[in-house]
Amino acid sequence: MLDELEAKLVKTIESLQTELNGIRAGRASASLVENLLVESYGSKMPLKQVASITVSDAKSLAIQPWDRGNLAPIERAIAQSDLGLNPINDGTMIRLNIPPLSSERRDELVKLVGQRAEAAKVSIRNLRHEAMDQIGRQVKDKVISEDDSKRLEKTVQERVDHANGRVEQMLQAKEAEIKTV
Repeated sequence: MLDELEAKLVKTIESLQTELNGIRAGRASASLVENLLVESYGSKMPLKQVASITVSDAKSLAIQPWDRGNLAPIERAIAQSDLGLNPINDGTMIRLNIPPLSSERRDELVKLVGQRAEAAKVSIRNLRHEAMDQIGRQVKDKVISEDDSKRLEKTVQERVDHANGRVEQMLQAKEAEIKTV
């Protein structure tokens, strides 16, 4: 049970990290666009599966599709995303210039990061609730003793507190990154 809880907590934190990597902080990063879904070969695929993404310099990205037929769908996916970037298609690759963030946009991004972190905390709370219910059922069914249940509950709480601490660290780091001009 504890291993299952730990795996779910790790998955929640990894999911949050992936979401936070997709929020731009004024610097070019491949993680900004690598998970954008592109309509390719009749299905939606992450950009990183249909093109190579390179950081040209601190303010621009170059996206080189492996098949030129994917240039238009990649351009469309970037333009329709909520990243606020304008793709430049030169016929062989797509270039993205990352403009500096305005103070209003920085505030919006900090708010968005906070919402994502709160969603992760809610998920962690739900996992804690499930684990505590499972322990309660095991006590009721006399699978484990009261003393064992108290120890298990304490261990569950420690792991949940650790996961929440990790979410807080990620939140503070991303907020600091966004606020840095």
